[in-house]
Amino acid sequence: MKAPGKHFHGAPFTDGKAAMPHYDDVTEKGASPVSASPTPPGREPMTAGSMKTPENTSAKIRDMDEFRAPPEGMGLTTDKGTRIADNQNTLSVGPRGPHLLEDFHFTEKLAHFGRERIPERVVHARGSGAHGYFQVYKPLPTLTKAHFLNNPQEKTPVFVRFSTVQGFRGSPDTVRDIRGFSTKFYTQEGNFDLVGNNTPVFFIQDAIKFPDFVHAVKPEPQNEVPQGQSAHDTFWDYVSLQPETLHNVMWAMSDRGIPRSLRMIEGFGIHSYRMVNKDGRSCFVRFHWKPTYGVASLIWDEAQILTGRDPDFHRKDLWQAIEAGDYPEWELGLQIIPEEDQFKFDFDILDATKLIPEELVPVQIVGKMTLNRNPDNFFAETEQVAFCPANIVPGIDFSDDPLLQGRVFSYVDTQRHRLGGPNFNELPINRPVCPVRNHERDGFYRTRIDPGANYEPNSISGNWPREVPPAAQHGGFSTCARPVEGTKIRQRSESFGEYFAQPRLFWLSQTEPEQQHIVNAFSFELGKVMRPYIRERVVDLLTRVDSALASAIAANLGIELGAEQMKRDMPKAVNGLKSDAALSIYARGGQVLKSRRVALLAADGVSGKSVQAVSEALRAEGIHPQIFAPRMGAVKTAEGGELTVDGTIEGNPSVLVDSVIVPDGEKSVRTLMANGDARYYLRQAFKHLKVIGLSGHAEAMLEAAGLDAFADRGLVAAKDDKTLMSAFVKAMSGHRIWEREKKLGDFAA
Repeated sequence: MKAPGKHFHGAPFTDGKAAMPHYDDVTEKGASPVSASPTPPGREPMTAGSMKTPENTSAKIRDMDEFRAPPEGMGLTTDKGTRIADNQNTLSVGPRGPHLLEDFHFTEKLAHFGRERIPERVVHARGSGAHGYFQVYKPLPTLTKAHFLNNPQEKTPVFVRFSTVQGFRGSPDTVRDIRGFSTKFYTQEGNFDLVGNNTPVFFIQDAIKFPDFVHAVKPEPQNEVPQGQSAHDTFWDYVSLQPETLHNVMWAMSDRGIPRSLRMIEGFGIHSYRMVNKDGRSCFVRFHWKPTYGVASLIWDEAQILTGRDPDFHRKDLWQAIEAGDYPEWELGLQIIPEEDQFKFDFDILDATKLIPEELVPVQIVGKMTLNRNPDNFFAETEQVAFCPANIVPGIDFSDDPLLQGRVFSYVDTQRHRLGGPNFNELPINRPVCPVRNHERDGFYRTRIDPGANYEPNSISGNWPREVPPAAQHGGFSTCARPVEGTKIRQRSESFGEYFAQPRLFWLSQTEPEQQHIVNAFSFELGKVMRPYIRERVVDLLTRVDSALASAIAANLGIELGAEQMKRDMPKAVNGLKSDAALSIYARGGQVLKSRRVALLAADGVSGKSVQAVSEALRAEGIHPQIFAPRMGAVKTAEGGELTVDGTIEGNPSVLVDSVIVPDGEKSVRTLMANGDARYYLRQAFKHLKVIGLSGHAEAMLEAAGLDAFADRGLVAAKDDKTLMSAFVKAMSGHRIWEREKKLGDFAA
């Protein structure tokens, strides 16, 4: 039953002792050690950030330390602190008699259990978060007086939450959707929340349409179907009737909608904000997050498989990357538009459905954010964190973007509902690191104790706390002064009225594979729409973007386009710009390999030397090798040693890794050739355009897997591992073998 030299852990309770108080340890100490240092993904159980990376701390982490309650060495108590002697049995009259109402421990425990859930977010319910810090590269005094953007020596604590939009808390990670990207900066002047997405535009122009759009994209009201998808009638009905949605729909239908990792998405503040310097001079700004690990996507079939094989794929990837020391990083970029230049574009910079092309206004990189610590408790941190665009600091101000103006109210209001009242900013994850003093009092869950007068002005407390005059540094917030006049009306600005030029720019900026993926995504989504007239209206809108795009989708849907539709004039190029490489994921070249994962398929008889050579070459690139075998435990090498297995081939499918290698070893290869899971592993990886490496005898796996009729640069075979790994790493740098996609035809996997 147990392997030689290994300690076997038997079940501790096999009789009535299971229902008796447990006063002792139930396993020996050190049975499941967690090291406080980086470890490769999957090597150790995922654990709390304070245990795994305790040295990665900040002013915010230290602020939260007083609320941590580690269990080690502590007795079990009620919420009031009374120690509990028996947590196994309800108080009753005899062992088989009625239970007694006086059992305060039982009633407290069950009453609390019945109230553990709070309202989930209306949108962005499914999320993952992490702690870290931001550091500006050099002071920006000509742009802003915000302290955290003017002190390169200061590491400003941050908490970032990534999310999907449509699905509920329990929905899968890899659905096609926009990803939320929200950052809370805990600055010395108060909290600044940059609440954005992984797309630079949004679906609507005016916040009054937000409920309508969300109702349309959410599961349909009669049956709450579908979950985590926009492929249904109500969403596309809304799109077909509101062409302002089309630009962000293009982004969602692109590979941006199915990211490889949350660490590999760009982030955008979406709106035009204002920056204000110490002299009161302002400019417009759009915020960008540029990932140092690059931008990368999944393949659509791969994303769908992951929703079942590993619905927590993105959440685990983020957590394990931090535990491995592959800290996610983004550089903060600014697009600066001087006040006098705001009308120099073919579009309105206050329109949230329009981006400012980087070819027209380059992104200035000004600092870097690093996420280096996981939360200790998901609910207390990731679920209770409250992001609000209304949270700004001196030196940053709002523009008149009508969507931003509505979000300033809406997000604060929804947090008051979701988190039980007006005091949600006193929760540990939300409270600022700077002092908070005001005359707001009472309400549910108040924790701050405020002596003295509760009004202003007052002489009882010396008129404290009192207003702070604006200043170049650490002064009171003052709104950027600018003249405003006009007639009170309900009317959309005419400058918001062009809907097709920017979607066309986005389309023309994509590589050929990316364009085909957009066609496939529209075809899939509209193929789920039951009402033909909705499909036809969407395709008609697309004829105004690009005739080739519309024709390809129409052909897939069995829609015949008319001559008038095919001859429509295309919209004028945005400020004369035909394309912008920044809008494509892959137009600008190679990918960052650090933190990627490669599966090594092995069985008894594998060459230990081959595994070592392959693993060393991968680690030199920062790639994590993971050994998967037909069974757990260890595999015996041809040299007589043993290699610890990271998981089974069946339990760790190719969709979980970036590429796959079969090391040398004649006996191992024979076993894998006869193993259906191993053969399917290679076929699935091939279908998903991944690089496959075959060392020595492993080349025979090509025929066994039915891949011998194919040949491309992503099928890498070599007699020696050095030659193999040189070609393998080079092929991996393209992320996927895109040219293979056209040749797949009816390839099944």
